[in-house]
Amino acid sequence: MITDKEFTLRLIRQLTQALEKLILDKPEESLMQKDLDFDSLMRDIFKFDFVTLSSKSKEEIIEIVKERQDRDHKDYYEMLGNLFYYNGKVENKIEFLDKAKTFYELYLQTSGIFALPVINRINEIAKK
Repeated sequence: MITDKEFTLRLIRQLTQALEKLILDKPEESLMQKDLDFDSLMRDIFKFDFVTLSSKSKEEIIEIVKERQDRDHKDYYEMLGNLFYYNGKVENKIEFLDKAKTFYELYLQTSGIFALPVINRINEIAKK
């Protein structure tokens, strides 16, 4: 039996993968073509939409993540990094890119994974 936490984690991973494909500019595999409703995924994961999430400070978002189980933090941080990175690029908002950098750095710290694409994005954001 799948628990709510497992379901949410599955949604987070699904959104992370879809955002990765958008970031890598593979429109044939975009969120829309995967029949994923971005807003409903955000509501399922966070209980509010991206506009509400993006209005929160980095510290407030980190507190939301800390309320989840420790083992899930890396998944949240990776998804948040992709989410803010993608939206920062699309909307040309430096504050979104700054949040993306923070969440990517937290992802690298909590996961212990050497993720070159993430490191490259952090370096790209740092140059701006």
